[in-house]
Amino acid sequence: MSVNLATQLREGTKKSHTDAENVGFVKCFLKGVVEKKSYRNLVKNLYFVYSAMEEEMERHREHPILSQVYFAELNRKQSLEKDLHFYYGAGWRDQIAPSAAGEAYVQRIREISEKEPELLVAHSYTRYLGDLSGGQILKKIAQRGMNLTDGEGTAFYEFTEISDEKAFKNMYRQAMNDLPIDQATADRMVDEANAAFDMNMKVFNELEGNLIKAIGVLLFNTLTRRRSSGSTELAPAAE
Repeated sequence: MSVNLATQLREGTKKSHTDAENVGFVKCFLKGVVEKKSYRNLVKNLYFVYSAMEEEMERHREHPILSQVYFAELNRKQSLEKDLHFYYGAGWRDQIAPSAAGEAYVQRIREISEKEPELLVAHSYTRYLGDLSGGQILKKIAQRGMNLTDGEGTAFYEFTEISDEKAFKNMYRQAMNDLPIDQATADRMVDEANAAFDMNMKVFNELEGNLIKAIGVLLFNTLTRRRSSGSTELAPAAE
């Protein structure tokens, strides 16, 4: 019997989604204020997070649960490598390391991969469905905010192997709903998805220092007055 995991994840992470969209860095981004140094630090952390997640998903690709939601066309590591080359230059590998929050995020992914690999479903849901849902809007914001030409520094948002993103999201959700899991496992996945949101928020919070230095405290405070909900999905989640 299906536990409708995709629906439970969407409903069970609504508060976390709203909280993430109210982080200062995210609010500024959604209003078009994108500072390049902060943004490249975000890309750097995303590279380590996605590298860990995709390595572990690949390692467990024959797992009875993970095998049903393993789609290599979602992988972001190579796209992020292109963006890192753009922001840091040819020697980007020698210039980057995860922040404290980024490292904690990576460690969590590695930990559950060893102990409870089925919980990787929560991390892939939290990241990929958000990327697919808001990617093109966020790409345009980043391009305008940093005066980028098309194709420069925004490869992360391009899913070149997915021709119909809406159809793919529907297929992905159905695959999640068809997973052979019980309610207790679904509850643990919802808890892990909320933990993933929290880890993302900590990564975003680290970025605010550079952003405030670039735009000033007054403008930052003006842009980050609390609102009740977000308009898109920089903070990963699924529609």
